[in-house]
Amino acid sequence: MQRKIKYSLIFLSLILSFSVNAQITTQHHSQQSNRQRTQEKLALQYFRNQEFEKAGDIFKELFKKSGYLSNYYTYYFRCLLETQNYKDAEKLAIKQIRKDANNYKYHIDLGYIYSLSGKVKKAEKQYIKLLENLPANEGKIIQIANSFLYRSLPDLCIETYKKGRIVLNNQNLFNIALANVYYRTGNFSRMIDEYLAMLEYDTSSINSIQSRLQTIISGQTGTIVEELLRNKLLKLTQKHPANRYYTELLLWLSTQKKDFEFAFIQAKSLDRRFNENGITVFQLAEICLTNNNYNIALEAFNYIVKKGENNKLFLRAKTGYLNTKFLQLSNSSSTQKNEYKRLKKEYVSTIKKLGKNSGTAPLLKDLANLQAFYLYELDEATEILKEVILIPYISTGMQAKCKIALGDIYLFKGEVWEATLLYSQVEKALKNSPIAHKAKLKNARLSYFIGEFGWAKIQLDVLKAATSKLIANDAMELSLLIGDNINDDSTYVELEMYSKADLLFYRNKNDEALLILDSLEKTLKFHPIIDEVLFKKSEIKIKQKDYQTADSLLEVIYSNYGFDILADNALMRRAELQEEKFKNKEKAMELYQKLFVNYPGSLFTVQARKRFRALRGD
Repeated sequence: MQRKIKYSLIFLSLILSFSVNAQITTQHHSQQSNRQRTQEKLALQYFRNQEFEKAGDIFKELFKKSGYLSNYYTYYFRCLLETQNYKDAEKLAIKQIRKDANNYKYHIDLGYIYSLSGKVKKAEKQYIKLLENLPANEGKIIQIANSFLYRSLPDLCIETYKKGRIVLNNQNLFNIALANVYYRTGNFSRMIDEYLAMLEYDTSSINSIQSRLQTIISGQTGTIVEELLRNKLLKLTQKHPANRYYTELLLWLSTQKKDFEFAFIQAKSLDRRFNENGITVFQLAEICLTNNNYNIALEAFNYIVKKGENNKLFLRAKTGYLNTKFLQLSNSSSTQKNEYKRLKKEYVSTIKKLGKNSGTAPLLKDLANLQAFYLYELDEATEILKEVILIPYISTGMQAKCKIALGDIYLFKGEVWEATLLYSQVEKALKNSPIAHKAKLKNARLSYFIGEFGWAKIQLDVLKAATSKLIANDAMELSLLIGDNINDDSTYVELEMYSKADLLFYRNKNDEALLILDSLEKTLKFHPIIDEVLFKKSEIKIKQKDYQTADSLLEVIYSNYGFDILADNALMRRAELQEEKFKNKEKAMELYQKLFVNYPGSLFTVQARKRFRALRGD
């Protein structure tokens, strides 16, 4: 028994001793770790302050204590270079090579030291030796190339990749890496060659290549790259007509340059060569329409229409053609009423030929819009939309669009309650969808028109979070208009007059709207709604094609109310008038520049900068 107790006490004593020693060791390591962190911070601080001699002394100690870790090596080596201590730097690099010969960074550092210290031939010999003995390992070759690039030796980086292709017997390697180096060195021709070589063996890379080229083209060297790329692609499409990807890239480049006429040629070429049945041409037509290039859009849609009614895209192309024609007329300041009448006849003959069905519902909706708001055939337009809503198998989305369009016509006619009923039906039927948000915005605006400002603002504030940026922005603008024009006694007298004029403007009763706005302008001098009044008057004058008066009103807004919410709107509208109506390029550029310089947070900033650059010829 005594013996057992004795052994137990010895065992317990050993455990306690081990525990105490472990605790002491842990504390010691912790103290060492803390001291190391303190030294690191101090060394980094010296390094940032460019006190490289002090930093180098500490990094040298840390490097030794750490067992020659490479992260301390990098800082220590840099400190030696900065203090021009090339002798110790050379010793350091040689020591690291002996320790880890497979880390080629050290070999390049040694050559770099030779170069800095004037031993040019030794440096060349070091680099040649490395290139002649490249390892047959893709990862190692990339490491060597990157190390050359890090030491600002791009030519040797390029040579490494080229030799790497030979060593690995694969000419399809390193295209992206080489293209990046060529870009950095300004060799855009070789850069493009690498991208096109990649496309030759990997056609799936076309989207990636387009994305990279897009970034380059949008930069300062964009014009040079565009021209080089275009010339190379033209030669390749002629040399390899069976390779569709060169033509696709040429088509993409043309759309980037907004050279839609040339893009149309390429799209037709793809269509004829590869029997696409018009799909690429149709896609281009939609791009042209988005960019307001109505002439090419019309040609492209018509190209598909001419393929005949059996073509799968016929109906969509015909709808696109008529819609483009409608937009072209409505956006022209010289359109005559008889042109709208001719377009109406084309709509009617097309619908008569194709019939009234779910497929032609978009055509019927557009025809109703044309008749209501441009020919003022309100009753006919109303009947068309009522008929479309009841078409069997019509999609829920198209039915909702027709209901909104019908609501707009009722509002135009002054039948407010019929309009709000239709908007509300769409809201309830398609909750939380973009089209429901659009209907909700229409309803909120209707409430504003009839003086129910509190209810309108509640709805508008909800819509500020809408997924559609356009709807959210419109909701915010109208909400601000209401919120900014509540009088101190919570009355809306001036806002009621203004909203009445706004409704009259919507209903095309411009003279009646101007009477109210003129009255407000004369009686109000310092009311916050005055800039809104001037802006609405400018909109009416533009609609009446009195561009000079509109320009004068917009100038007053910017000059006298530069800190109000419509100042940037006024600048943008003035710039557009100067560019499009007065053809005054210099004045337009001046106004666009004022906008993006003085109002960097404006919704129009990006657009103004693009228009400015386009006018400057970038």
